[in-house]
Amino acid sequence: MAQEGNGTTTPGKDSAVLPDTAHSLNEVVITGQSEPQSLRNSVYQVRTIDSERIRLRGATNLQTILNTELGIRFSNDLTLGTSDIQLMGMSGQGVKILLDGIPMVDRGSTRESLGQIDINTIERIEIVEGPMSVMYGTDALAGVINIITKKGHSGNSLSVNARIQEETAGDEYDALTQKGTHNQGVGLTWQNEHLQFSGNVTRNDFGGWQGASTGREKDWMPKDQMLYTAGTRITGKRWNLWYRFNGADETIKDLGNRNPNTGIASDQDYITKRWFHQVQSEIRPNEKLSMTAVGSYTDYSRRTLSTNIDINDHRTLSLEPGSQDKSIFKTAFFRGTAFYKAGDNLSILVGVDFSNNNASGARINSSPTINEYALFLAPEIRFGQFFKLTPGLRFLKNSVYDAPPVIPSLNGKLTLSKSLDFRFGYARGFRSPALRELYFDFHDASHSINGNVNLKAEYSNSFNSFLVWQAVSREVLRISSTLGGFYNIFHDLIDTGIDPNDRTQTTYLNIHLFKTTGFSLENKLFWKNLQATVGATYIGRYNEFSETPEDFGPLPEFVWSAEINANLLYTFKKAGASINLFYKYSGKRPVYETTDQVNIHLAETEGFHMADLTASKTLGKYVSLLGGIKNVFDVTNLRNTSTDTGGAHSTGGPVPMSFGRSYFLGLSFQWTKH
Repeated sequence: MAQEGNGTTTPGKDSAVLPDTAHSLNEVVITGQSEPQSLRNSVYQVRTIDSERIRLRGATNLQTILNTELGIRFSNDLTLGTSDIQLMGMSGQGVKILLDGIPMVDRGSTRESLGQIDINTIERIEIVEGPMSVMYGTDALAGVINIITKKGHSGNSLSVNARIQEETAGDEYDALTQKGTHNQGVGLTWQNEHLQFSGNVTRNDFGGWQGASTGREKDWMPKDQMLYTAGTRITGKRWNLWYRFNGADETIKDLGNRNPNTGIASDQDYITKRWFHQVQSEIRPNEKLSMTAVGSYTDYSRRTLSTNIDINDHRTLSLEPGSQDKSIFKTAFFRGTAFYKAGDNLSILVGVDFSNNNASGARINSSPTINEYALFLAPEIRFGQFFKLTPGLRFLKNSVYDAPPVIPSLNGKLTLSKSLDFRFGYARGFRSPALRELYFDFHDASHSINGNVNLKAEYSNSFNSFLVWQAVSREVLRISSTLGGFYNIFHDLIDTGIDPNDRTQTTYLNIHLFKTTGFSLENKLFWKNLQATVGATYIGRYNEFSETPEDFGPLPEFVWSAEINANLLYTFKKAGASINLFYKYSGKRPVYETTDQVNIHLAETEGFHMADLTASKTLGKYVSLLGGIKNVFDVTNLRNTSTDTGGAHSTGGPVPMSFGRSYFLGLSFQWTKH
């Protein structure tokens, strides 16, 4: 649950079963919890990325922070200038993106919203793998990524922060403008005991990357982005209320080469505007009862502006079919919860959700509206001091399609000893058909795609378990290991296919059974000035052709891919400096495929190493310097043996991963007066 309140949440007095000595165990987590709890006490296995690790990455977007996390991969569509996330072998359509516990709105299956959150306002990131559909509803099949923003601190203060950072795009760079990446941001927060006002403005300017392209074209499109936040908070003795606005204004430019005969070049601008309003409140009448109310309204649009520019640089609108478009998505969301602590051994969470989704545009059939209502219940039962169980139920009603009537889950935590915990879980996940999948209507010279109002919701059955061992818990030395495993079965996955009623048309169909399984091992070390995390995963993705050996011969049920990562942070405390390494190896990604439904081909995307090396230094009381190298191994395109070469968004050919090794240098200013 999102219970941010005043930003200084603490676990309840009985939140820790056993005494914790390690700082990492005392960390408070909120995602999926009935109330803020210590990491050690949570029934969910939650991974966190704190503000210091975010700062030391020198990131200007969330992809840079997440790309070395285990189980997470990104795919880039250079045709549209967008990126999508993959978690536990599942694409972004199965990943729920939350901002302070409230769902982000996207056009369809890709999670473009991840790239439209101001990195300078993030306090931490919490990642929960596995379905969280009881707590958060649709899309949370593979897991939840909750981005938690800075809320300030208690007391009277005035804070000013500013940041400027310059970065090359491979070996391309011009200072402050055009080539390279340019980030500038400024923020202000004023607060007293009961009231807070804050605001932040950030500009991200990416000049694109030429790569192997020639002329006006670029392999990676230029992107200019303005991000705005503003908020206020009122706090009483037993209640708090806060409002926050997040705005994004983004333009991605697709520049075309000039026609050698006419001298005319065709350009496209992809213009995104996102206005996201949040209101959250919490009241605690007594020590046993707390209630929350959350509301949000999102107005999100993406416009395609196609123009032609002649040899005299005179620009006119393109008149080609489908060349001009504006799709608008509006969502109103409400959640109310009540949490009652009946005693030391029982607490109950009950909540209601409501969402209203609207879409319109030239590529949307009519102006559809979808309403969804839900009631969820999640009691927490303690059996003595060593066993905790959290069953959950979510009841659904959708205005358009037959949603699963009940979604169950069961999570538990067993404390085996002072140093050993075992967590386990089962959950039923589901994903509602998106408005785009139900009502899409896109026809031009190279597309003929229709939505399908008869789609069913995707659903899954998922199992996971984690064994957490606190090997050493001393003041100067802490060592822990987490061994995990998961198995997921997904039914009725939605994909594009030939319309059975019209072979000339493409539509969306429930055509897939899919499975993922895997293992993970993560080890953490805190020793004096060193923080280290080393881990590995081995993830298997389902091979659908294994189900019919009579047609395709004996084939393995899963194809496997390995990952290894390491994060090393070393601090020179006397010098006010640090040196940091963020590394991940992503193994080759195999997949069986066919282009004629007769011959099977094993295609592979090659493995790659991704690493960032950064160094920081404080300069006086208020200024810090951060610089380093990103993509140390100079990864650009990955070799791919897929034979699917049809269409602009095909999986064939080289897979774009990055624009090569880049160098960055930034200054941050932080001043606070109490």
